[in-house]
Amino acid sequence: MVWWQLYLVVFVMASVFSLVFTPLFEKIARLTNFLDRPDQHTHNRHEKPTPVLGGVAMFLAWIATITVCLLAAFSSQSIRLNADVNNALPGIPLISSRLLFLCLGAFLITMVGFVDDHYRLKASTKFIGQLAVAVLAVWLGGIRVTVFIHSEIVSWAASIFWILLIINAINFLDNMDGLAAGISFISMVLLTTVAIISGQHFVAALGAAGAGSIIGFWFFNHAPASIFMGDSGSHFLGYTLAILSVSATYYIPNVSSTHLTMLIPLFILAIPLFDAVAVVLIRLYLHKPIYIGDHNHISHRFVHMGMDKKRAVLLVHLLSFVIGIGVLPLMWGDVKTAVVIVAQSLAFLLIITILQFSVVDNND
Repeated sequence: MVWWQLYLVVFVMASVFSLVFTPLFEKIARLTNFLDRPDQHTHNRHEKPTPVLGGVAMFLAWIATITVCLLAAFSSQSIRLNADVNNALPGIPLISSRLLFLCLGAFLITMVGFVDDHYRLKASTKFIGQLAVAVLAVWLGGIRVTVFIHSEIVSWAASIFWILLIINAINFLDNMDGLAAGISFISMVLLTTVAIISGQHFVAALGAAGAGSIIGFWFFNHAPASIFMGDSGSHFLGYTLAILSVSATYYIPNVSSTHLTMLIPLFILAIPLFDAVAVVLIRLYLHKPIYIGDHNHISHRFVHMGMDKKRAVLLVHLLSFVIGIGVLPLMWGDVKTAVVIVAQSLAFLLIITILQFSVVDNND
């Protein structure tokens, strides 16, 4: 068995776990009355009470896949592996403590979202929970933003800020059936591809597990959704995307001819980041709290332009895919190629800006 086959096995395993856990937690949510009701929030537009334990199902699928893979790795004598894979297995104990704390962080951030789904935490309380998990990931999980940063304090601050930014960006984007799940899946697959290209096998395996857990959930979450991911899901996905984007290597000596490769995660996650910044600016302009939901997201604005929700979600997904996959050649292209790719990606974002702000909605 070679690496690509292992990634496929991990992806399929996580998908199966998610396909099993998601309907199970849908039933549990209905039995325990753990539902998102249309009258709970003024910005909600779903028509009926919907189970909201999808995030827990995704987390359990992800962690179950990692557990099975670790058990298989420690008993690898019974599995036929090629020499390259066998040579990498002794490195697992070296990353085991780091992986443990990253998984602990995933559990804790999922629980922050879970508690918020149930008790509707104050924005400040939820932020403190997010901050605590981000510090754990950086301090004990070893997540570091180091590019062009020579100060440990600045690296810590940048890493914590990045984790908080991505968590809240995905949380903001979870406003239509299948939207956040689809964007997260596309981003997870692209980040996993980067890890595969750079030969980071364990990072790629984590990404494959994340992508599988998302796609299994998506089958129940796309319109009309029978279950929502809730804040537990958006927090879990934001956290895993953040740690994966920081853990991947973008600049490969003797392959990459420009440091512009460091822009790859920004463009892969461009849509959730762009949407979060735009929404915050709109809320500030309208003198509204930035933490209270509204209908000024990119998906809502496409609906205001006359699209139905399914087409709006599909368009956002396509935009995310086009921008994300378009920057992958930065890893091996020359400087001229990199400049063209970056210019093209920025042009796409400008097109999105023109499209979404062609309709101004000051009522939400």
